[in-house]
Amino acid sequence: MTQTAGGTTAQAAPLASIGRYRWVICALLFFATTINYIDRYALSVLKETLQANLGWSDVDYGWITFAFTVAYAAFPSLTGRVIDRWGVKNSLALALVLWSLMAAAHGLVGTVLGFVLVRFFLGVAEAANFPASIKAVAMWFPQRERALATGLFNSGTNVGVIVSFVTVWLATTFGWQTAFVAIGAIGLVWLIFWQRAFYPPEQHPRLSREELEYIRADQPPQQESVRLPWTQLLRYRQIWPFLIGKLITDPVWWFFLFWLPSYLERERGQNPLQSAWLLALIYTGATVGSIAGGWLSGHLIRRGWPVGKARMCTMFLAAVCMPGSIIAYYTESFALSVGFIALATACHQAWSANIFTSATDMFPQKVSGSVVGLGSTTGGIGGMFITLLAALAVQWTGNQQIVFIFAGLMHPLSLLIFWLVLKGRFEQVDLAAARDLSRVHPPLIVAGLIVTAVGLALVGLIAANWHVCVAAATLSGAATAATAAGGVAVLGLTLVYAGLPHKRGVVSA
Repeated sequence: MTQTAGGTTAQAAPLASIGRYRWVICALLFFATTINYIDRYALSVLKETLQANLGWSDVDYGWITFAFTVAYAAFPSLTGRVIDRWGVKNSLALALVLWSLMAAAHGLVGTVLGFVLVRFFLGVAEAANFPASIKAVAMWFPQRERALATGLFNSGTNVGVIVSFVTVWLATTFGWQTAFVAIGAIGLVWLIFWQRAFYPPEQHPRLSREELEYIRADQPPQQESVRLPWTQLLRYRQIWPFLIGKLITDPVWWFFLFWLPSYLERERGQNPLQSAWLLALIYTGATVGSIAGGWLSGHLIRRGWPVGKARMCTMFLAAVCMPGSIIAYYTESFALSVGFIALATACHQAWSANIFTSATDMFPQKVSGSVVGLGSTTGGIGGMFITLLAALAVQWTGNQQIVFIFAGLMHPLSLLIFWLVLKGRFEQVDLAAARDLSRVHPPLIVAGLIVTAVGLALVGLIAANWHVCVAAATLSGAATAATAAGGVAVLGLTLVYAGLPHKRGVVSA
């Protein structure tokens, strides 16, 4: 028997015979994401080696990381638009070639300025990974399997962090220059398999008719003839829970990624080697959470649950466990602390698999790259603030308790926003439907003015307390937060622009 969208009949027998080529595509996306994180995290694990060999100060290192952070936050919106226009195959191939070359170029430069430049362009190229991968999943997987596929490839972020310590072995054995060149070369090997294996499903010579029909079975009609200026996507209310959710929950992952080592060492008394093993354990848990979160919502959909209810239920389970990070800080038991941190990272990744998939639930493939790119930008802006927040918390209180509390509350808040705006209904927008863009959109303009005012106020607040911010987070950390505040103001102006009358709206491609 065949399961229809929203039906309850299992399709176990046909699944064994229709083919599984779509999981080859998922594997390629997983390896691309793993390579992405190995390349970006290599600088962190080789920090001490590079400072010893090149004479860097902490300020120099801060400016190098600043260059990557700004590029990675600023460019996803642009790269998402490019992916929608050029297609996934060419866009991701070009991005991976560029970031592989930039990763290898780390071994060919020796000055701070040289590292700043290659780090900036590494951030530009790596900004394409998630918009392209989410769009590829939407192309290749039925709605009931998208979150699982997203969870699987997204687990590459955790694997990439864990195996990036192989970079230390390469640097110790062959020299730090060779280590960077070697990890850059890995991406070029991936490219060979990508070029041979990836095509749109309808054009793939190795995809069976049965698997193609299965992929398309519960997907809404495609709107490939539709083209929409990306700023006008902001007029659709479905995009707002996604953008706000990324803005306030992505910083939690950035905090765990960059501040956990110092927490384990300074506040829990672990040495660097012990911290490395504990981080590997924690990120292994995050990998399990990413896959389990994707599997659960897909399982519920196969059992007949509506898509929105299945996603919201899974996100609810992840969100209600996130306050465990608060318990992790306050408990005196070190084992319990590590356990709750592992739970929090696992739940964040389960959340991430579903919030990413919500973008393709509510927007057609034609614009999914732009939607995910906008979300990545808002997430990047939020992430840029966490460095200053964590540093100020340590300066003011001597510990990181404020940030652990922040990490425990953002996912429940985001879940509440999803419910208030969507009421659990993830309905795909019809871009081809008539929408009068020649009129002013007052809510967008009001929201834009408020966001602009908040951004400018943050810029002024940071400027007025510049010496305090620099003392807490170094010059580059303060500059990162100031840049993010400026980004908030620019985002607000973008909302105002989107709310103004426009002559062109939805047009044929």
